[in-house]
Amino acid sequence: MSARTPLPVRILIPVANPMTAEELIRLGAAILDPRAGELSALGIVEVPEGMPLSEGATRARHARRLLQRVLDYAPDGTTIHPIVRIGRHAAEGIVEASAEQEADLIIFGWGGRAAGGREGNGPTVFSPTIDEVVRESPCDIAVVKQRGSKEIRRVLVPVRGGPHAELALRFADAVARHHGATVVVLHLVPPGITLAVRAQAERALAAFVKQHITGRSEAVLREAPNVRNAILREAERSDLVVMGASAQPGGADGETYLFGALPEAIAARARPTVMVVKTRETIERTTFDQLAAKAETLAAADRAAEEARAVPVRVERWFGESNFHHAEFADLRRLVTLKDKQHLTISLVLPTLNEEETIGPIVRRAMREMVGRVPLLDEILVIDSASTDGTRAIAEAEGARVVQHPDILPRYGSFTGKGEALWKSVYEASGDIIVWADTDVKNWHPRMVYGTVGPLLHEPRLQYVKGYYQRPIVEHGVLTEGGGGRVTELVARPLINLFYPELSGMIQPLAGEYAGRRALLESIPFFTGYAVEIGHLIDATERLGIEGLGQVDLERRIHRNQELEGLSRMSFVILQAVMKRLEERRKTRLFAEIGSTMKLPRSGRGRLSLEVIELADQERPPMIRIPEYLERHRPDGISEVAVPGPARAVTRRRRPG
Repeated sequence: MSARTPLPVRILIPVANPMTAEELIRLGAAILDPRAGELSALGIVEVPEGMPLSEGATRARHARRLLQRVLDYAPDGTTIHPIVRIGRHAAEGIVEASAEQEADLIIFGWGGRAAGGREGNGPTVFSPTIDEVVRESPCDIAVVKQRGSKEIRRVLVPVRGGPHAELALRFADAVARHHGATVVVLHLVPPGITLAVRAQAERALAAFVKQHITGRSEAVLREAPNVRNAILREAERSDLVVMGASAQPGGADGETYLFGALPEAIAARARPTVMVVKTRETIERTTFDQLAAKAETLAAADRAAEEARAVPVRVERWFGESNFHHAEFADLRRLVTLKDKQHLTISLVLPTLNEEETIGPIVRRAMREMVGRVPLLDEILVIDSASTDGTRAIAEAEGARVVQHPDILPRYGSFTGKGEALWKSVYEASGDIIVWADTDVKNWHPRMVYGTVGPLLHEPRLQYVKGYYQRPIVEHGVLTEGGGGRVTELVARPLINLFYPELSGMIQPLAGEYAGRRALLESIPFFTGYAVEIGHLIDATERLGIEGLGQVDLERRIHRNQELEGLSRMSFVILQAVMKRLEERRKTRLFAEIGSTMKLPRSGRGRLSLEVIELADQERPPMIRIPEYLERHRPDGISEVAVPGPARAVTRRRRPG
């Protein structure tokens, strides 16, 4: 224990009922490292065998709403991250979440004796879920038998030595210092010992307390014929009891005392709240060793097949866990609180090209709702692509900062296309989080922004969040439900399912509303045109895994629909981009040549011809490779960067100042 961090930096609290989680949150906050601690409240949605994990999506959304209540329990200065995970079994989800969060400690609440447990000296297993997690030993574990202790003045720690006792003392000391309480360290010895033996025991206890307690403490040594009854009597005068585990997993005749019969009996019977703690232990697993050795002999084809079989399960789990609804984040003041606690800034970027009909109301509402009333946004930036109408003047009049993308980083030239504007906006925008939203939308609402920002502020694991919505289509002046998204359904979705199945749960991969953390956005390349969205998803997933992405239901969006020929051009460019990434991933040339020209049939008045157009996205490098970007956004570091350009790679070193 002496080599470990004195207090946990990351604590995970599985929450079965948010209404009863207040005491667990308060104890976790008291134990947490005050310098850099993070507290996560975990909700688990169990989906039975035989049902797709994606069936848990609606329940996960409901669980997230319930879990929001625990935020009200956070003491001043403590940030809680509510997260929901889906799995076949709760224990499996808890172990996976602890690994994902790199948790130092899991705190369980114990509702009572499990079914089948016996009173007296029989087994008192806390619960099957806790038992399974303890056997996995992913980190230190604490189980709390809650009795609503709020005012803590006296913390009792019965000790017999060992690493579990050291952990109990550290946690008790942290709670006591947090509440201004006294730690009473109790050591019991058999009755009738000699004065010399008693003196020796008292010296050892005093040294043990001095080594592990930094706040107020009292060392108490008592003679007792019955250890359990003596602890229960002492607990009557205490507000909290913290005990170390006293047994190894397993027992004779199949009896299981994962924490030990004595701590479990005290937890069941004591008047105040009881916390039983257990250090992480190494458990021998010969079967695992055998399987690992055997795995080394498997053929590469077998491994690939296994990975392929695992993809649907990962996607289903992701679909359930990372599928949000904008209403979960409608409390903008709570989002601002989270933003401020994480010391983040947010930029809204609106790409435009001749959007004078819609840009005014969009900027006006964003300024009023998310800058004026609630300071969620730190910047509203319009990136214009040389509009020839009144777009720029209207946006400026409404309060946005307007920049034309050809004027940004002119040294590198300029391409036409939305992707080019987005790439340059990474340089121009100042926020730690960048939100992009299309500007041809007629029913624009602030949910287009807070819907994609919300998951990033709530879940640190997420780096990129995509919106999706119902997309009605206007045909002959009539609004028809469900007709939009033709390129998605006819081109993007089949390609994704064929070649990138890990992205198959993404409902609208080409949607124009999405948000990302700068650390990710600056590290991925950008296609300059229609392929920018599909490129983002492929490249972000390659870097993060699907677990780093999320999606959010924005309900309904009405926008300008393209003619069929425009959709054909878009599809052609998206196909090119997917094939390019596929060749890079496979490190092989799938096609002798990927065409960049598209032939469009023309007919009329007895004339038939082919129009040949050049149609291919260029690709911009990750912005982190641009020296000017580093000077602007990383001014205090020393970095080596490659200057992009035809057939050249120049290394430059920047110095501070």
